[in-house]
Amino acid sequence: MSFPKYPEYKDSGVDWLGEVPAHWSVRRIRYVADINPSKSEARSLAGNKKVSFIPMESVGEDGTLDLKHVRPLEEVIDGYTYVRDGDVTFAKITPCFENGKAALMEGLESGIGFATTELTVLRPKPKCSTGEFLFRVVHSGPFRLLGEARMYGAGGQKRVPDDFARDFTIAWPPLTEQATIAAFLDYETARIDALVEEQQRLIELLKEKRQAVISHAVTKGLDPDVPMKDSGVEWLGEVPAHWELTRIGWITSELTYGFTNPMPTEDDGPKMLTANDIGWGEIFYDTARSTSEFAFKKLLTDKSRPRRGDLLLTKDGTLGRVAVHDGRPACINQSVALIRTACVADPDYLCALLQASCYQSQMIFEAGGTTIKHIYITRFAKMPVALPPLHEQGKILEKMKSEDAIYLSLIAEAEKSAKLLGERRSALISAAVTGKIDVRDWRPPDNAAAAPAKALLAQEAQS
Repeated sequence: MSFPKYPEYKDSGVDWLGEVPAHWSVRRIRYVADINPSKSEARSLAGNKKVSFIPMESVGEDGTLDLKHVRPLEEVIDGYTYVRDGDVTFAKITPCFENGKAALMEGLESGIGFATTELTVLRPKPKCSTGEFLFRVVHSGPFRLLGEARMYGAGGQKRVPDDFARDFTIAWPPLTEQATIAAFLDYETARIDALVEEQQRLIELLKEKRQAVISHAVTKGLDPDVPMKDSGVEWLGEVPAHWELTRIGWITSELTYGFTNPMPTEDDGPKMLTANDIGWGEIFYDTARSTSEFAFKKLLTDKSRPRRGDLLLTKDGTLGRVAVHDGRPACINQSVALIRTACVADPDYLCALLQASCYQSQMIFEAGGTTIKHIYITRFAKMPVALPPLHEQGKILEKMKSEDAIYLSLIAEAEKSAKLLGERRSALISAAVTGKIDVRDWRPPDNAAAAPAKALLAQEAQS
Protein backbone atom coordinates (compact mmCIF):
# COMPACT_ATOMS: atom_id res chain seq x y z
CA MET A 1 0.00 0.00 0.00
CA SER A 2 1.28 3.48 -0.89
CA PHE A 3 0.41 6.72 0.87
CA PRO A 4 0.38 10.29 -0.49
CA LYS A 5 2.89 12.96 0.45
CA TYR A 6 2.00 16.30 2.01
CA PRO A 7 1.23 19.04 -0.52
CA GLU A 8 3.85 21.44 0.83
CA TYR A 9 7.21 20.94 2.57
CA LYS A 10 9.90 23.14 4.12
CA ASP A 11 13.55 22.64 5.00
CA SER A 12 13.83 21.43 8.60
CA GLY A 13 17.40 22.67 9.02
CA VAL A 14 18.30 19.21 10.36
CA ASP A 15 20.60 17.21 8.07
CA TRP A 16 19.19 13.74 8.71
CA LEU A 17 15.57 14.95 8.71
CA GLY A 18 15.57 16.94 5.48
CA GLU A 19 12.25 18.44 4.42
CA VAL A 20 9.18 18.27 6.65
CA PRO A 21 5.53 19.29 6.17
CA ALA A 22 5.29 23.07 6.03
CA HIS A 23 2.85 23.35 8.96
CA TRP A 24 4.90 21.14 11.33
CA SER A 25 7.04 22.74 14.03
CA VAL A 26 10.72 21.74 14.30
CA ARG A 27 11.64 21.43 17.99
CA ARG A 28 13.89 19.59 20.38
CA ILE A 29 12.23 17.03 22.62
CA ARG A 30 13.00 19.18 25.69
CA TYR A 31 10.40 21.69 24.47
CA VAL A 32 7.62 19.12 24.12
CA ALA A 33 8.36 16.84 27.09
CA ASP A 34 9.96 16.91 30.54
CA ILE A 35 12.98 14.61 30.85
CA ASN A 36 13.23 12.44 33.98
CA PRO A 37 10.69 14.49 35.99
CA SER A 38 10.90 14.65 39.78
CA LYS A 39 9.32 11.97 41.97
CA SER A 40 8.41 14.54 44.66
CA GLU A 41 4.68 14.24 43.94
CA ALA A 42 4.82 10.54 44.86
CA ARG A 43 6.26 11.21 48.32
CA SER A 44 2.94 12.57 49.55
CA LEU A 45 1.27 9.19 49.00
CA ALA A 46 0.83 6.55 51.71
CA GLY A 47 3.82 4.21 52.02
CA ASN A 48 1.65 1.08 51.82
CA LYS A 49 0.02 2.16 48.56
CA LYS A 50 0.45 -0.46 45.85
CA VAL A 51 2.31 0.69 42.74
CA SER A 52 3.66 -0.98 39.61
CA PHE A 53 7.25 -2.21 39.64
CA ILE A 54 8.93 -2.32 36.23
CA PRO A 55 12.28 -4.14 35.82
CA MET A 56 13.98 -4.04 32.42
CA GLU A 57 12.57 -7.43 31.43
CA SER A 58 9.05 -5.99 31.72
CA VAL A 59 9.70 -3.58 28.82
CA GLY A 60 9.36 -5.25 25.43
CA GLU A 61 11.30 -4.56 22.26
CA ASP A 62 7.94 -4.25 20.49
CA GLY A 63 6.60 -1.60 22.86
CA THR A 64 4.71 -4.00 25.11
CA LEU A 65 4.68 -3.56 28.88
CA ASP A 66 4.38 -6.36 31.45
CA LEU A 67 2.72 -5.02 34.61
CA LYS A 68 2.58 -8.21 36.67
CA HIS A 69 4.91 -6.84 39.36
CA VAL A 70 3.32 -4.76 42.15
CA ARG A 71 5.10 -3.43 45.25
CA PRO A 72 4.28 -1.18 48.22
CA LEU A 73 5.38 2.39 47.51
CA GLU A 74 7.72 2.48 50.52
CA GLU A 75 9.79 -0.40 49.07
CA VAL A 76 10.56 1.27 45.75
CA ILE A 77 10.31 5.04 46.14
CA ASP A 78 14.07 5.29 46.71
CA GLY A 79 16.51 3.77 44.23
CA TYR A 80 14.16 3.44 41.26
CA THR A 81 12.90 5.66 38.43
CA TYR A 82 9.47 7.23 38.91
CA VAL A 83 6.88 6.94 36.13
CA ARG A 84 3.17 7.62 35.82
CA ASP A 85 0.47 6.88 33.27
CA GLY A 86 1.13 8.75 30.04
CA ASP A 87 4.92 8.81 30.37
CA VAL A 88 7.12 7.47 27.57
CA THR A 89 10.21 5.48 28.53
CA PHE A 90 13.12 3.98 26.64
CA ALA A 91 16.08 1.87 27.73
CA LYS A 92 19.34 3.80 27.70
CA ILE A 93 21.80 0.91 28.18
CA THR A 94 23.24 -1.38 25.50
CA PRO A 95 21.95 -3.64 23.97
CA CYS A 96 18.44 -2.79 25.21
CA PHE A 97 18.48 0.64 23.55
CA GLU A 98 19.59 -0.69 20.15
CA ASN A 99 17.00 -3.47 20.37
CA GLY A 100 14.19 -0.95 20.83
CA LYS A 101 13.08 -1.48 24.43
CA ALA A 102 10.60 1.35 24.95
CA ALA A 103 7.03 1.74 26.15
CA LEU A 104 4.14 4.11 26.75
CA MET A 105 3.15 3.81 30.40
CA GLU A 106 -0.51 2.79 30.58
CA GLY A 107 -2.52 0.88 33.18
CA LEU A 108 -0.06 1.35 36.05
CA GLU A 109 -1.22 0.30 39.52
CA SER A 110 -2.62 3.45 41.18
CA GLY A 111 -1.54 5.26 38.03
CA ILE A 112 2.14 5.27 39.01
CA GLY A 113 5.15 2.98 38.97
CA PHE A 114 8.83 2.66 39.74
CA ALA A 115 11.19 1.26 37.15
CA THR A 116 14.80 0.30 36.62
CA THR A 117 17.16 3.26 36.62
CA GLU A 118 18.28 2.19 33.14
CA LEU A 119 15.14 3.81 31.68
CA THR A 120 14.93 7.42 30.53
CA VAL A 121 11.51 8.99 31.17
CA LEU A 122 9.81 11.53 28.89
CA ARG A 123 6.64 13.21 30.18
CA PRO A 124 4.75 14.86 27.30
CA LYS A 125 3.66 18.47 27.77
CA PRO A 126 -0.12 18.34 27.15
CA LYS A 127 -0.20 21.28 24.72
CA CYS A 128 2.80 20.07 22.72
CA SER A 129 2.78 16.30 22.33
CA THR A 130 0.72 13.18 22.85
CA GLY A 131 2.31 10.21 24.57
CA GLU A 132 1.35 7.94 21.69
CA PHE A 133 3.16 10.07 19.11
CA LEU A 134 6.18 10.65 21.34
CA PHE A 135 6.48 6.89 21.87
CA ARG A 136 6.55 6.37 18.10
CA VAL A 137 9.32 8.97 17.82
CA VAL A 138 11.61 7.28 20.37
CA HIS A 139 10.80 3.86 18.90
CA SER A 140 11.71 4.97 15.38
CA GLY A 141 14.82 3.92 13.48
CA PRO A 142 16.39 7.40 13.27
CA PHE A 143 16.12 7.96 17.04
CA ARG A 144 17.81 4.63 17.77
CA LEU A 145 20.47 5.01 15.07
CA LEU A 146 21.48 8.51 16.16
CA GLY A 147 21.30 7.54 19.84
CA GLU A 148 23.62 4.60 19.28
CA ALA A 149 26.20 6.98 17.82
CA ARG A 150 26.03 9.10 20.99
CA MET A 151 26.58 6.23 23.43
CA TYR A 152 29.38 6.52 25.97
CA GLY A 153 31.11 3.95 28.19
CA ALA A 154 32.75 0.63 27.42
CA GLY A 155 31.51 -2.83 26.50
CA GLY A 156 28.20 -3.87 28.04
CA GLN A 157 27.97 -0.65 30.08
CA LYS A 158 27.50 1.77 27.17
CA ARG A 159 24.60 4.19 27.65
CA VAL A 160 22.75 6.91 25.78
CA PRO A 161 23.19 10.23 27.64
CA ASP A 162 20.00 11.99 28.77
CA ASP A 163 21.11 15.05 26.81
CA PHE A 164 20.66 13.06 23.61
CA ALA A 165 16.91 12.85 24.23
CA ARG A 166 16.74 16.47 25.41
CA ASP A 167 18.41 17.73 22.23
CA PHE A 168 16.89 15.29 19.73
CA THR A 169 15.27 17.48 17.08
CA ILE A 170 12.33 16.43 14.96
CA ALA A 171 9.23 18.06 13.47
CA TRP A 172 6.02 17.99 15.50
CA PRO A 173 2.59 18.08 13.86
CA PRO A 174 -0.47 19.62 15.54
CA LEU A 175 -1.93 17.52 18.37
CA THR A 176 -4.88 16.14 16.42
CA GLU A 177 -2.54 15.16 13.60
CA GLN A 178 -0.24 13.46 16.11
CA ALA A 179 -3.25 11.45 17.26
CA THR A 180 -4.12 10.46 13.69
CA ILE A 181 -0.54 9.36 12.97
CA ALA A 182 -0.36 7.37 16.21
CA ALA A 183 -3.71 5.68 15.52
CA PHE A 184 -2.62 4.89 11.97
CA LEU A 185 0.61 3.32 13.23
CA ASP A 186 -1.22 1.38 15.94
CA TYR A 187 -3.43 -0.17 13.28
CA GLU A 188 -0.81 -0.77 10.59
CA THR A 189 1.88 -2.14 12.92
CA ALA A 190 -0.69 -4.48 14.49
CA ARG A 191 -1.46 -5.84 11.01
CA ILE A 192 2.23 -6.31 10.26
CA ASP A 193 2.85 -7.90 13.67
CA ALA A 194 0.06 -10.40 12.98
CA LEU A 195 1.70 -11.36 9.69
CA VAL A 196 5.09 -11.71 11.39
CA GLU A 197 3.49 -13.93 14.04
CA GLU A 198 2.06 -16.13 11.28
CA GLN A 199 5.54 -16.52 9.79
CA GLN A 200 7.01 -17.31 13.22
CA ARG A 201 4.38 -20.01 13.78
CA LEU A 202 5.20 -21.45 10.35
CA ILE A 203 8.91 -21.44 11.20
CA GLU A 204 8.29 -23.27 14.48
CA LEU A 205 6.06 -25.82 12.73
CA LEU A 206 8.71 -26.46 10.06
CA LYS A 207 11.39 -26.84 12.73
CA GLU A 208 9.22 -29.34 14.60
CA LYS A 209 8.64 -31.36 11.44
CA ARG A 210 12.36 -31.24 10.61
CA GLN A 211 13.14 -32.45 14.11
CA ALA A 212 10.62 -35.28 13.76
CA VAL A 213 12.26 -36.42 10.50
CA ILE A 214 15.69 -36.49 12.16
CA SER A 215 14.41 -38.25 15.28
CA HIS A 216 12.59 -40.95 13.33
CA ALA A 217 15.55 -41.61 11.03
CA VAL A 218 18.13 -42.05 13.81
CA THR A 219 15.89 -44.10 16.11
CA LYS A 220 13.84 -46.22 13.66
CA GLY A 221 15.86 -46.22 10.43
CA LEU A 222 14.56 -45.98 6.86
CA ASP A 223 12.90 -49.38 6.39
CA PRO A 224 9.36 -49.39 7.85
CA ASP A 225 9.26 -53.22 7.66
CA VAL A 226 12.52 -53.92 9.49
CA PRO A 227 12.20 -56.23 12.53
CA MET A 228 12.34 -54.30 15.80
CA LYS A 229 13.56 -55.13 19.30
CA ASP A 230 13.11 -53.61 22.72
CA SER A 231 16.13 -51.43 23.47
CA GLY A 232 15.72 -51.95 27.19
CA VAL A 233 15.88 -48.17 27.55
CA GLU A 234 12.53 -46.61 28.43
CA TRP A 235 13.13 -43.28 26.70
CA LEU A 236 14.52 -44.94 23.54
CA GLY A 237 11.84 -47.61 23.06
CA GLU A 238 12.04 -50.09 20.19
CA VAL A 239 14.90 -49.94 17.69
CA PRO A 240 15.77 -51.99 14.59
CA ALA A 241 16.78 -55.49 15.68
CA HIS A 242 20.14 -55.43 13.87
CA TRP A 243 21.27 -52.13 15.44
CA GLU A 244 23.87 -52.25 18.18
CA LEU A 245 22.92 -51.05 21.65
CA THR A 246 25.96 -49.26 22.99
CA ARG A 247 26.99 -46.14 24.92
CA ILE A 248 28.54 -42.82 23.92
CA GLY A 249 31.78 -43.66 25.72
CA TRP A 250 32.12 -46.93 23.80
CA ILE A 251 31.86 -45.37 20.34
CA THR A 252 34.26 -42.46 20.96
CA SER A 253 38.04 -42.38 21.10
CA GLU A 254 38.17 -39.00 22.88
CA LEU A 255 35.60 -37.38 25.15
CA THR A 256 36.75 -34.27 26.98
CA TYR A 257 36.31 -30.50 27.24
CA GLY A 258 38.39 -27.39 26.61
CA PHE A 259 40.66 -24.98 28.44
CA THR A 260 39.76 -23.39 31.77
CA ASN A 261 42.45 -20.70 32.09
CA PRO A 262 42.06 -17.24 30.48
CA MET A 263 43.51 -16.89 26.99
CA PRO A 264 44.89 -13.74 25.33
CA THR A 265 42.79 -12.23 22.56
CA GLU A 266 44.00 -10.99 19.19
CA ASP A 267 42.30 -9.32 16.24
CA ASP A 268 43.26 -12.28 14.07
CA GLY A 269 44.38 -15.83 14.71
CA PRO A 270 42.95 -19.22 15.74
CA LYS A 271 39.35 -19.00 16.89
CA MET A 272 38.39 -19.48 20.55
CA LEU A 273 35.07 -21.32 20.50
CA THR A 274 32.68 -21.11 23.44
CA ALA A 275 29.16 -22.45 23.90
CA ASN A 276 27.84 -19.22 22.37
CA ASP A 277 29.63 -20.06 19.11
CA ILE A 278 28.03 -23.50 18.69
CA GLY A 279 24.64 -23.77 16.97
CA TRP A 280 22.43 -26.63 15.87
CA GLY A 281 24.63 -28.33 13.31
CA GLU A 282 26.73 -25.20 12.67
CA ILE A 283 29.65 -23.33 14.21
CA PHE A 284 29.76 -19.53 14.12
CA TYR A 285 33.46 -19.08 13.39
CA ASP A 286 33.11 -15.54 12.05
CA THR A 287 31.78 -14.09 15.30
CA ALA A 288 34.09 -16.04 17.64
CA ARG A 289 37.01 -14.25 19.27
CA SER A 290 40.59 -15.05 18.23
CA THR A 291 43.76 -15.81 20.17
CA SER A 292 47.45 -15.60 19.24
CA GLU A 293 49.35 -18.33 17.39
CA PHE A 294 51.78 -18.54 20.31
CA ALA A 295 49.04 -19.10 22.89
CA PHE A 296 47.30 -21.58 20.61
CA LYS A 297 50.44 -23.69 20.19
CA LYS A 298 52.15 -23.27 23.58
CA LEU A 299 49.45 -22.71 26.21
CA LEU A 300 46.98 -25.40 25.21
CA THR A 301 46.92 -29.18 25.30
CA ASP A 302 45.55 -31.29 22.47
CA LYS A 303 42.20 -31.71 24.24
CA SER A 304 41.47 -28.01 23.65
CA ARG A 305 42.37 -28.12 19.94
CA PRO A 306 39.69 -30.00 17.98
CA ARG A 307 40.52 -31.82 14.76
CA ARG A 308 38.54 -32.00 11.55
CA GLY A 309 35.51 -34.24 12.13
CA ASP A 310 35.39 -33.77 15.90
CA LEU A 311 31.98 -33.03 17.38
CA LEU A 312 31.64 -29.94 19.56
CA LEU A 313 28.80 -30.08 22.11
CA THR A 314 27.64 -27.27 24.39
CA LYS A 315 27.89 -28.58 27.95
CA ASP A 316 27.17 -25.29 29.75
CA GLY A 317 24.60 -22.57 29.08
CA THR A 318 22.15 -23.71 26.41
CA LEU A 319 22.82 -27.44 26.64
CA GLY A 320 23.08 -29.95 23.83
CA ARG A 321 23.79 -27.88 20.73
CA VAL A 322 26.18 -29.89 18.60
CA ALA A 323 28.11 -29.44 15.35
CA VAL A 324 31.03 -30.97 13.45
CA HIS A 325 34.31 -29.02 13.36
CA ASP A 326 35.60 -28.33 9.84
CA GLY A 327 39.30 -28.48 10.77
CA ARG A 328 40.31 -24.82 10.74
CA PRO A 329 42.66 -23.75 13.59
CA ALA A 330 40.47 -23.32 16.66
CA CYS A 331 40.35 -24.08 20.35
CA ILE A 332 37.48 -24.67 22.77
CA ASN A 333 36.93 -23.57 26.34
CA GLN A 334 35.42 -25.52 29.23
CA SER A 335 31.83 -24.80 28.12
CA VAL A 336 32.31 -27.04 25.06
CA ALA A 337 32.78 -30.80 25.01
CA LEU A 338 34.95 -32.46 22.36
CA ILE A 339 33.67 -35.78 20.98
CA ARG A 340 36.00 -37.75 18.70
CA THR A 341 34.26 -40.77 17.21
CA ALA A 342 35.73 -44.24 16.92
CA CYS A 343 35.68 -46.06 13.58
CA VAL A 344 32.18 -47.48 14.20
CA ALA A 345 30.47 -44.08 14.14
CA ASP A 346 30.26 -41.47 11.38
CA PRO A 347 30.74 -37.98 12.92
CA ASP A 348 27.94 -36.46 10.84
CA TYR A 349 25.60 -39.28 11.81
CA LEU A 350 26.39 -38.95 15.51
CA CYS A 351 25.83 -35.20 15.20
CA ALA A 352 22.35 -35.82 13.76
CA LEU A 353 21.63 -38.49 16.37
CA LEU A 354 22.47 -36.17 19.26
CA GLN A 355 20.03 -33.58 17.87
CA ALA A 356 17.13 -36.06 18.00
CA SER A 357 14.50 -35.09 20.56
CA CYS A 358 14.83 -38.24 22.70
CA TYR A 359 18.61 -37.85 23.05
CA GLN A 360 18.26 -34.13 23.69
CA SER A 361 15.70 -34.77 26.43
CA GLN A 362 17.94 -37.35 28.06
CA MET A 363 20.95 -35.03 28.05
CA ILE A 364 18.88 -32.33 29.77
CA PHE A 365 17.46 -34.86 32.25
CA GLU A 366 20.93 -36.11 33.20
CA ALA A 367 22.40 -32.60 33.48
CA GLY A 368 23.69 -31.61 36.91
CA GLY A 369 23.87 -28.33 38.75
CA THR A 370 21.38 -26.34 40.79
CA THR A 371 20.80 -22.91 39.29
CA ILE A 372 22.98 -23.43 36.19
CA LYS A 373 22.83 -26.81 34.49
CA HIS A 374 25.87 -28.63 33.09
CA ILE A 375 26.38 -31.78 31.05
CA TYR A 376 28.89 -33.86 32.97
CA ILE A 377 31.23 -35.81 30.72
CA THR A 378 31.16 -38.91 32.93
CA ARG A 379 27.35 -39.10 32.79
CA PHE A 380 27.25 -38.27 29.09
CA ALA A 381 29.69 -41.12 28.35
CA LYS A 382 27.19 -43.59 29.85
CA MET A 383 24.24 -42.43 27.72
CA PRO A 384 22.77 -45.36 25.74
CA VAL A 385 22.88 -45.20 21.94
CA ALA A 386 21.25 -47.36 19.26
CA LEU A 387 23.77 -47.44 16.41
CA PRO A 388 23.23 -48.88 12.92
CA PRO A 389 26.11 -50.39 10.91
CA LEU A 390 28.44 -47.83 9.36
CA HIS A 391 27.16 -48.32 5.80
CA GLU A 392 23.57 -47.82 6.99
CA GLN A 393 24.58 -44.63 8.80
CA GLY A 394 25.68 -43.28 5.41
CA LYS A 395 22.35 -44.16 3.77
CA ILE A 396 20.38 -42.57 6.59
CA LEU A 397 22.52 -39.44 6.36
CA GLU A 398 21.99 -39.19 2.60
CA LYS A 399 18.21 -39.49 3.00
CA MET A 400 18.13 -37.01 5.88
CA LYS A 401 20.18 -34.44 3.99
CA SER A 402 17.82 -34.47 0.99
CA GLU A 403 14.74 -34.00 3.20
CA ASP A 404 16.56 -31.57 5.47
CA ALA A 405 17.40 -29.34 2.52
CA ILE A 406 13.69 -28.95 1.77
CA TYR A 407 12.84 -27.95 5.34
CA LEU A 408 15.82 -25.61 5.62
CA SER A 409 14.80 -23.90 2.38
CA LEU A 410 11.22 -23.40 3.62
CA ILE A 411 12.47 -22.13 6.98
CA ALA A 412 14.84 -19.68 5.27
CA GLU A 413 12.01 -18.42 3.05
CA ALA A 414 9.74 -17.84 6.07
CA GLU A 415 12.55 -16.12 7.99
CA LYS A 416 13.18 -13.84 5.00
CA SER A 417 9.49 -12.93 4.86
CA ALA A 418 9.46 -12.13 8.59
CA LYS A 419 12.57 -9.98 8.21
CA LEU A 420 11.09 -8.04 5.27
CA LEU A 421 7.92 -7.42 7.26
CA GLY A 422 9.99 -6.12 10.16
CA GLU A 423 11.86 -3.78 7.83
CA ARG A 424 8.57 -2.53 6.39
CA ARG A 425 7.29 -1.90 9.93
CA SER A 426 10.35 0.20 10.80
CA ALA A 427 10.21 2.12 7.53
CA LEU A 428 6.51 2.87 7.99
CA ILE A 429 7.04 4.26 11.50
CA SER A 430 9.95 6.44 10.34
CA ALA A 431 8.02 7.73 7.33
CA ALA A 432 4.96 8.61 9.41
CA VAL A 433 6.72 10.42 12.27
CA THR A 434 8.96 12.42 9.93
CA GLY A 435 6.13 13.53 7.64
CA LYS A 436 7.22 11.63 4.56
CA ILE A 437 3.66 10.32 4.14
CA ASP A 438 0.34 12.11 4.70
CA VAL A 439 -2.17 10.06 6.69
CA ARG A 440 -4.45 12.90 7.82
CA ASP A 441 -7.38 11.45 5.89
CA TRP A 442 -6.78 7.92 7.18
CA ARG A 443 -9.59 6.35 9.15
CA PRO A 444 -9.63 2.86 10.66
CA PRO A 445 -11.97 0.25 9.18
CA ASP A 446 -15.30 0.01 10.97
CA ASN A 447 -14.36 -3.31 12.58
CA ALA A 448 -10.99 -2.09 13.90
CA ALA A 449 -10.55 -1.72 17.64
CA ALA A 450 -10.17 1.88 18.79
CA ALA A 451 -6.60 2.79 19.70
CA PRO A 452 -5.85 5.02 22.70
CA ALA A 453 -4.50 7.73 20.42
CA LYS A 454 -7.94 8.15 18.85
CA ALA A 455 -9.31 9.95 21.91
CA LEU A 456 -8.12 13.28 20.55
CA LEU A 457 -9.73 12.53 17.20
CA ALA A 458 -13.07 11.95 18.91
CA GLN A 459 -12.75 15.20 20.85
CA GLU A 460 -11.94 17.07 17.64
CA ALA A 461 -14.99 15.62 15.90
CA GLN A 462 -17.27 16.81 18.72
CA SER A 463 -15.88 20.36 18.78
